[in-house]
Amino acid sequence: MSRPRSQEEIVMNELVEKTEGAKVFEIERQEDTIIVIPVLDLNEFEFQRIETGAGPVLRLLEDANVKNVVVDFHKVDYFGSTALGFFLKIWKRVRKKDGHMALCNVSEHEKEILKVTMLDSLWPICASREDAMRAVRK
Repeated sequence: MSRPRSQEEIVMNELVEKTEGAKVFEIERQEDTIIVIPVLDLNEFEFQRIETGAGPVLRLLEDANVKNVVVDFHKVDYFGSTALGFFLKIWKRVRKKDGHMALCNVSEHEKEILKVTMLDSLWPICASREDAMRAVRK
């Protein structure tokens, strides 16, 4: 079931689209948490697009009222090392704010990447967005 989108979410998504031409991330906000939704597989050939698409996410983390991040992978099933670097950059900013980060709807392939890189112990990996929201707000 999809929920109505707020004006703030619409503006954030327009910012992402204008920043890079072809959207890499959708961004939603719920109170002190932003939800980052990759909309295309984040492979190494997409380095520049990932870097460009990261800008709006990182700018939102400058907002004093934002401290948590949920990354929801329900639209993709692959990411590479560039994307992992981006997730680590987000996590470092979240930690500085005493916030939390969680991942959700992670494919088996993505779970394997997180396990091999030992990042599966860094962030909670949740089955659903609701579980991830609970994890960051604990």
